Amino acid sequence: MRRFIVWLCAMVATTAFAQALPAWRTSTPEEQRLDAAAFENLDKDIEQELGDVQSLVVVLQGRTVYEYYRDGDPNALRDTQSVTKSALALLVGTALKRGQLSSLELPVVELMPEWRALNSAPRAQSITLRHLMAMTAGFAVDDRSGTAAPLTPTSAWARSIQTEPGQRFAYDNSGPPMVRAVLERVTGRPMADLVREQLVTPLEMRQPAYSRDGIASMRTVDMAKLGHLMLLDGTWAGAPLLPPGFVAQMVKPQSSGGPPAHLPYGLFWWVPSGSTFFASGYAGQLIWVHSPLGLVVAVTSTISPDSAHRGQALRLARGPVFQAAQRRLALPPK
Repeated sequence: MRRFIVWLCAMVATTAFAQALPAWRTSTPEEQRLDAAAFENLDKDIEQELGDVQSLVVVLQGRTVYEYYRDGDPNALRDTQSVTKSALALLVGTALKRGQLSSLELPVVELMPEWRALNSAPRAQSITLRHLMAMTAGFAVDDRSGTAAPLTPTSAWARSIQTEPGQRFAYDNSGPPMVRAVLERVTGRPMADLVREQLVTPLEMRQPAYSRDGIASMRTVDMAKLGHLMLLDGTWAGAPLLPPGFVAQMVKPQSSGGPPAHLPYGLFWWVPSGSTFFASGYAGQLIWVHSPLGLVVAVTSTISPDSAHRGQALRLARGPVFQAAQRRLALPPK
């Protein structure tokens, strides 16, 4: 009962905030003037101090208030690494909204019955979609850097199981391929078609490109749109794309987490606090959302071990960008 009350409070809080936020919209000339004043000199700071950062889009209260592109190309598709996982969580929500999935609590083998023969461990029969998205399925995984190559869905399911499902967090790059396989089965649609139909078209995004491992390359502004969709509780242009309260489920910690981010983890989203959550990809690919301000920060960075170590994207979002957003909200139109 206590867990239900906590979940209900989180759902109500998320929904109430979503109702207070404006939809995605275009800025007026006067707003653009004030935006430029609040974010003055940020270009220079990025150029001189944050050489890993390649692009940045800041959305505040549903408006794009700042953009930076080191290559000058706002339409470039950029490698998002594990930000793809968080976008996948949104697609799971769209399947729930359309009734193609009834629950996250169904055992995966009920959705993929041919997988029963791949893993004879009794624990495998109780792994749910929620366990896969929370990275608590119990598979024997030791990937502290979060860079292991993903296995195919069937190979991933056949792995040994180390702990009871739901008990231990272990970052697992082979979890998303299994979730994608489930989604394609229950919807009857290839993943690229699902993305186009359920996210790209309603959000007016550019169609992503995909690597062989399923990693999406997206425009930075489209990453920001996914973050704002979260703030709107899954509603876009008046149309609900996700079930009410599903965002609250995604950003409710399912565990205390662990490496590589060492923060609480929800459903394919990192949840450092009740008001802040983010999608994170290796080496500084980021969708950082701070709900009290209605702030979304999308960043892409150079992909290298050095940039992964420096962590410039998160420092940028939590420091200079957050401060500039606070300044902007303190500047009423004249």
